[in-house]
Amino acid sequence: MSSNTPLIHLVDDDDDLRHALAQGLELEGLDVVVHQRAAPVLDALGRDEYGVVVSDIRMPGDDGLILLKKILAIDPSIPVILITGHGDVDLAVEAMRSGAYDFIEKPFAVSRLSAVIERALEKRRLVLENRTLRTELDQRNDLTQRLVGRSAAIIRLRGQIAAVAETDADVLVVGETGSGKEVVARALHDYGPRREGNFVAINCAALPADIFESELFGHEPGAFTGAQKQRIGKLEHAEGGTVFLDEIESMPLDLQAKLLRTIEQRSIERLGSNQTIPLDVRFVAATKFDLEKEGSKGTFRPDLYYRLNVITLEIPPLRARKDDISLLFFHLARDARARYRREIPDISPELEAELLMRDWPGNVRELRNFADRFVLGMWSGSDVETESASDPSSNLANRVAAFEKAAIEAELSRHNGQLKPVYEAFGISRKGLYDKIKRHGIVFDDGIATDRD
Repeated sequence: MSSNTPLIHLVDDDDDLRHALAQGLELEGLDVVVHQRAAPVLDALGRDEYGVVVSDIRMPGDDGLILLKKILAIDPSIPVILITGHGDVDLAVEAMRSGAYDFIEKPFAVSRLSAVIERALEKRRLVLENRTLRTELDQRNDLTQRLVGRSAAIIRLRGQIAAVAETDADVLVVGETGSGKEVVARALHDYGPRREGNFVAINCAALPADIFESELFGHEPGAFTGAQKQRIGKLEHAEGGTVFLDEIESMPLDLQAKLLRTIEQRSIERLGSNQTIPLDVRFVAATKFDLEKEGSKGTFRPDLYYRLNVITLEIPPLRARKDDISLLFFHLARDARARYRREIPDISPELEAELLMRDWPGNVRELRNFADRFVLGMWSGSDVETESASDPSSNLANRVAAFEKAAIEAELSRHNGQLKPVYEAFGISRKGLYDKIKRHGIVFDDGIATDRD
């Protein structure tokens, strides 16, 4: 965006009305730029303009309808609100069909115009945010496309992957369910010297215990009942590449001992064979548990944990990196658009609020499913209703208000009660912040929030 503070471009050739409206809107906490004619407005606007145009229809020179067409040629999403006389309503309706945001008929209260402007500004803000997200995504390299985000935690993780990928060191990836552990493992493989080799993923929780050993190490004919021909195991198949052991905490203890020996000696023996086969692979293991604690409970071998724990990469849960959610959601929605061949619906303030209010226990996987439903047109705002519908605290408006209050309190705390950096950070006026503090009953700094610079 060009500025955090939105501008209202007010165009009217009537000096008295223009002055009265500008004064009234400023008292409502809006920043107003006044224009007697249409031409200066066009010079001031651009595609990154964070603002709204309010124009009378009847003016000398370019009237409001001509101005509307020229503004929409600059950017069809810039909101234009037309002021009409009683006889201009039909013209205003036609203008709405041509792309005007709204019209308001004289006479009217300034508060009514202000309410229309606020809604238009919110729509414009979302449009500009989405454009910024698109630009950021288009400019990112492959690693930032895989691990999307701009929070300090995800930036640090990308840096760690870039540093570790070029080595042959074994890695332990720790993260909650759905946080992207396999994404990290594949990035380590694709950005390292083994990228031309196989990436072999093994879900240790999904393999039945009776075939686990054969799946990993392979077998010779006759090694056990039903073993009629030689089988190359997954570890051997990964020669020159990477083995990804997902949910390694689920591996049976006896196989943990054999895996430890394999990692240390970099060799295997197929079941039913005494021949030692050298193994040139990199091991990347993943878990959602604290393996050191699992070792103390006897469910995981401590020596295997210490062998794997040469380098540990921790993936932060989605709830710990709220700043990434909007960007990641848009990235996932674009993927869904390509898969389902559907356009991405408009992202509303209600959707944005829900994205930030959810805890996302399923992390990126859950967010991806949410993005799929959104692109498929299956989101209507009802997903946020997790409590009883009879509970007034569960409705969306109250949850949005609770989120807004928490955000303001956090910013006030961060800036030691100083209001100026808070309303600048939120891109609202001083009066707007005062109104929100009063409405939410926020008390700060012994009952006083300060406005010192």
